[in-house]
Amino acid sequence: MTGMLDGRVALVTGGRGGAGRAICARFEAEGAHVYAADLAEGGSDADGPAAGTFLRLDVTSEDEVLAAMDRVRSDHGRLDVLVNAAGIEVEATIEETSLDDFNRIMAINVTGTFLTSKYALPLLRGSENASIINFGSYDGFIADPGLAAYCATKGAVHALTKAMACDHGPEGIRVNAICPGYVDTPMLQQFFPDGTDPADVRAEAEAVHPLRTIGTATDMANLVNWLASDEARYASGQLWVLDGGLSAQVQQMRL
Repeated sequence: MTGMLDGRVALVTGGRGGAGRAICARFEAEGAHVYAADLAEGGSDADGPAAGTFLRLDVTSEDEVLAAMDRVRSDHGRLDVLVNAAGIEVEATIEETSLDDFNRIMAINVTGTFLTSKYALPLLRGSENASIINFGSYDGFIADPGLAAYCATKGAVHALTKAMACDHGPEGIRVNAICPGYVDTPMLQQFFPDGTDPADVRAEAEAVHPLRTIGTATDMANLVNWLASDEARYASGQLWVLDGGLSAQVQQMRL
């Protein structure tokens, strides 16, 4: 690797999940001190290496977020990169979504991003290279059917990202969001209909993309790594769509 993040301190929420796991591994390979913040160690070697120092964190708990930032402060005295990758899906229309499920997905996807960013700010102000990278989605622009609450959370993250970039840019803190489309992670596999052959569903998903493939966790890690680096010093307040061209096209009838 290139050492793009040599010596920097990074905290990645959802750091033991598919995307977060890949980001932690890339950051560590680039020389960063990485905290993989998640509810449990989890994962397996099939999901990629478990990089970074594990830090137990429920992003919906203000007390746990404060404790996590205290740990980073005690260890390093600053934070250079915060990646808000923790997230869940609720597969339902609004009519099928319970209030408990709606509140839960909002708490993890939106409130979690708010809390970690809010309490990371004092540490980020101590960095000369401060960067926050949130996880939006192409579903924050257009909608997949049966993901109403998820789409709502990603639209909220997009708006929050822009607001944070405006508010904290004068302090030298850059804020961006990456907006993945179909990415080969456990979350996508859970979205495949029951009783279908995963290989057939994957082939159908690949066929609707202009690049004729779906993304990987490594693709996301590559973009996040760039946004965390000095090469992206002038990039802030942007929603970086990473979807193989899917949202660039009109989904026309197959004749």
